[in-house]
This record gives sequence, structure tokens and C-alpha cells, in this order.
Amino acid sequence: MKQRHKEVRLLFRFLLFLLLLTLTGCWSSREIEDLGLVVGTALDLEKDKSREEALERNEKSYPDKAIMTITNQLVTSQTTGAGKKEGGSQQKAFKNVSESGDAIIPILRDMILRIDKRAFAQHSKVIVIGEDLARTLNLQQILDFFLREQEIRPSSIILIAKNRASKTLESKEPTVIPALHLIQISKGQERTTKILPPMPLAKLNGKLHSESSFLLQNVSMKNGEVKFAGASLIDGKAKKLRGFLNEKDLEGITWVTGKGKGGLVKSSDEKTGQPIIYEIESMKSKIRPHVDGNNISFEINISSEGRIAENWVVSGKLSENEFLKRAEKVSKKEVGRLVKNVLDKTQQEYKADVLGFGDQLRIEYPKVWEKVKEDWDHTFSKIPIKYTIKLTIKDYGTSVSNK
Repeated sequence: MKQRHKEVRLLFRFLLFLLLLTLTGCWSSREIEDLGLVVGTALDLEKDKSREEALERNEKSYPDKAIMTITNQLVTSQTTGAGKKEGGSQQKAFKNVSESGDAIIPILRDMILRIDKRAFAQHSKVIVIGEDLARTLNLQQILDFFLREQEIRPSSIILIAKNRASKTLESKEPTVIPALHLIQISKGQERTTKILPPMPLAKLNGKLHSESSFLLQNVSMKNGEVKFAGASLIDGKAKKLRGFLNEKDLEGITWVTGKGKGGLVKSSDEKTGQPIIYEIESMKSKIRPHVDGNNISFEINISSEGRIAENWVVSGKLSENEFLKRAEKVSKKEVGRLVKNVLDKTQQEYKADVLGFGDQLRIEYPKVWEKVKEDWDHTFSKIPIKYTIKLTIKDYGTSVSNK
């Protein structure tokens, strides 16, 4: 019996030894102290004096090409110690490094000469493209490297900056990392109709190949603070920035597409002129194409349920049907105004379908779509669109007047 136990122990030790041989360890590991984690990237076009300075700084002679500046926002083992003091001032939680050139990979290689850490982009969260660059080069060219590079996360969101993109990666607050702050703002889409759903790099690639016009979220820097403000309209054929939509336009787009998760509608009571704030609890929209011979038209059915979030009409009773009908009427009227304005702007001013009408036509009438898809934006600009809006107030909040 003792001999058998001894054999079992020897066999167990032998198996344990074999198991240890399979544990190769983290052969591809990287020490965090040696890395500069890239959390955000900004791309800008250099013009005039800035272009000359960029060329002089790089001591290179470029032909007449577009010169761009790339700014990488790094978080390193040193910057994460943001509580430390250096010379009486608080150390920033990030470090921005910029370099210029006419192609992205050479620019990034030159950037190595200026940083003492190995840039590691698998934690990249956001790519911001400056307005001038988006107007000059098509997005397929600009983002080609980022779409090819395996180290870049396809979940990185794409933003268009009014003026310079690098400004959006700056902050007055030393403990704030601007790239991560932009991601947090993008999540506000659940609480407002003034922010577009985030556009990740992977989804943008499909948009670029579809040759259909689309929207990207705008970001701007004002008085030292970053803000999401409206959207950029990208031409599907040229793949360049065509123009901008404002915040009110975005509200109309959200109602047409039905992709809003929350938000407010501010209107005024017809009798007193006082504000009434309708808070959205649910929103739905259905775009229906209709084809009659060679004639194409669309119908939009919009519905929403919500509550009175704020009411300044002190003479009315929130529980009275008369007042609720007035509140529903003016809120519905405001939604209609938002929808009409954005339809007029996209059809008449920009002549670009960024609202998904073509997608619905393709799904329900594929043969018709094949005939019109080549010049769809122009065709869309002439198509009649009708819309109906059903808005229901089902919650009055906790405050009810008993007058």
C-alpha cells in the first residue's frame, strides 16, 4: 500500500512538472512604465505661415502638397501622477505631442524623436479631424492609416472640429484628460436630442464605401471649454466636409430618425406666452417610401410619450384636460417646426440625404433604388415628404396644481 502511495505521488509530481512547462508566461508583455498610452489624436491642415513653420521645423522640402499636423495625446506613468507638484504648479494628467508632414506614417515616425516612451495606441478613444483638413482632403485618405493599423481600436469615435482639432485636446484643468472628457460628453446622447449617436471608426468605414452622404458630430472650443455643437455634413461622393448643421437642426434630425433616447422640447403656452418644457420618455419614427410609376414620395410617422418637466403657466391646472391639450399642441407644433426646418435645409440648401430616406427606399423598393442610387442626393432634393406627429403627455410630475 505504501509503495502504491509513493507511485501516485511520483506520478502527480511528474504531471505537475509537465504542466509547468506549458506556462510560457507573458512573452508579449510591455512594461507600463515604458509606454506612452495614446488616448486621443487630432489632425489639422497647415496653411500659410503655419505651413512654412511646419516645413522649417522638419527641415524638409515638400512639393505643393497638403501639410498636416498630427497631435497625439499621451498618458504616461509620469502624467498619471497628476497630484505631484512641479515648480509650484500641478502637473498635467496628459501630454500632447505634435508633428507635421504630408503623410501620416512618416509624421508618426518623426514623433518618436520627440518622446521617450513607446507610443501605444490600443487605448485610443477618439480621433478629431479639423475643419480645414476635412474640407481639403477626403476622409478616406485621411483615415486610411487608422483603418489599416491593427493597433488602432475600431471603436475609436470620429469627431469634426470647428477650426483646429488640436485645441479640443487642451484643458485648463490639469487633472482632466481631454480625450476621455470628449468620450464622456458623447454619452450625453441619452439625455439630449442635440448630440448625434457616436460614430466609431469601424462604422465610418462602411459609410465611406457606401458613397452616401452622412453626418459626424461637431466639437468646438469656446472660452477654453470644449463643447459638442451641431454636426458636419459629409458629401458621400467627394467624402469631404460640405457644411454644418446647428443644434436645432440636430434636434430635427433626431425626431426624423427616431434615434433619440431622451431630451427636452421647449415651447410657449399660446394663452400666456409662458414656457412649457416637455421631457421625452420615448420616441419612435417610421419612414415609409411610396412609389407610383416614376414618382417617389415619403411619409414620416413620428410618435412620442413624455411628461411635463417644467411649467410656468401658473394660471393653469396640470391635471386639467384643457391645459394638457394646450401643452401637447404647442409641444407638437415645436417638433413639427424642427422637422420642417431640417428637411428644408437638407433638401434645398445641401441637397443631401443624411436622414436615411435612401436606405428605406433600397429596402422596400430595391429595383427602384437601383435606378436612382447613382444620383440619389440630387433626386432626394426634389422628392415630396409628408410627416405626421403624435405626442402624448402621460406624466405630470410630482407637482400638481389644485387651484
